[in-house]
Amino acid sequence: MTKTCYYETLEVERTVDEAGLKSAFRKLAMKWHPDKNPGDPSCEHKFKEISEAYEILKDSNKRAAYDRYGHAAFEQGNGGGHGFGAGFASSFSDIFEDLFGMSGRSRGGRERGADLRYNMEITLEEAFTGKTAQINIPVAVTCEACTGTGAKAGTKPKICATCGGAGRVRQAQGFFTLERTCPTCQGRGQSIDTPCPSCAGQGRVQKERSLSVNIPPGVEDGTRIRLGGEGEAGVQGGPAGDLYIFLSLASHQFFQRDGADLHCRAPVSMVTAAMGGEFEVPTIDKGKTRVKVPGGTQSGRRFRIAGKGMPVLRSRQTGDMYVQVVVETPQNLTKRQKELLAEFEKLSSGETQPEASGFFKTVKDFFGSRSAAS
Repeated sequence: MTKTCYYETLEVERTVDEAGLKSAFRKLAMKWHPDKNPGDPSCEHKFKEISEAYEILKDSNKRAAYDRYGHAAFEQGNGGGHGFGAGFASSFSDIFEDLFGMSGRSRGGRERGADLRYNMEITLEEAFTGKTAQINIPVAVTCEACTGTGAKAGTKPKICATCGGAGRVRQAQGFFTLERTCPTCQGRGQSIDTPCPSCAGQGRVQKERSLSVNIPPGVEDGTRIRLGGEGEAGVQGGPAGDLYIFLSLASHQFFQRDGADLHCRAPVSMVTAAMGGEFEVPTIDKGKTRVKVPGGTQSGRRFRIAGKGMPVLRSRQTGDMYVQVVVETPQNLTKRQKELLAEFEKLSSGETQPEASGFFKTVKDFFGSRSAAS
């Protein structure tokens, strides 16, 4: 029977490089693997074909021979693709993770503890200065009675008879062998005949633990702090997981943060904006600074105060502070105040209010042009 070209089997061009060849093989192996298509003989046949093709083309010497002589180069006992040795097993070691969610190597041993998450809210001032916080967390810790082995004091865990302590067992699958987690010991490589009464054989117990957390200056909303080995203890003496502190910043009554910069708004009177003046505003370092407002300042103008923002995390840089002035319109005027404003309006000209004058002139010209056109 005529055999299909290896390049066509793997759906690649003859010029494909090693990375492209490997990628094509991964894709097709995941698609046609018998475990992904149970009860379908055609899938097993297809999987054998792509495996044979990859076994030949991944080897530079075999590929050169195939390119020159085709399938004839591997017939008559010349290393044909139907015979797979140690090299074939290595071809699959890098796709076990993709196919089965596990490594092709034996993983026997202790189970690592779970990672934990702790949410902490801090103030903007605390993010500015940094702080050391004490937190209490309920967590699984190593059982003191059995020192984490899970076996009753005076006894020891035994090597699992099913896997011989490897934590994994081999199972024939078609023409090659797969390794899977030992069903007896669940991959731990050992069994316990007499469990510890304090932890029921788990090697860990629940306990509230107090920890000290160092929060550096400049942290932002969403910053994550990792405390290695402070998560849950592993089962039966396994390594502990990690603890992750997720920080959130409480809203501030005066400042809004944008990276390392701080923004705030300050109302000023119409007179101060028109004639000029100055006012004081607080700073995040518990101080205060003066802002000078030049005459003719318009509402919405921002003033920059260098170096009065937030520190940049793990650096010597500091952001700036921006103060936006909002000109406040007078309210609840007395009769005399209204008279003075009316007098001021009469004395005003386009030079004192150029933006308003320009706007209304444009409006007048616009309506005039429409009347002429009609």
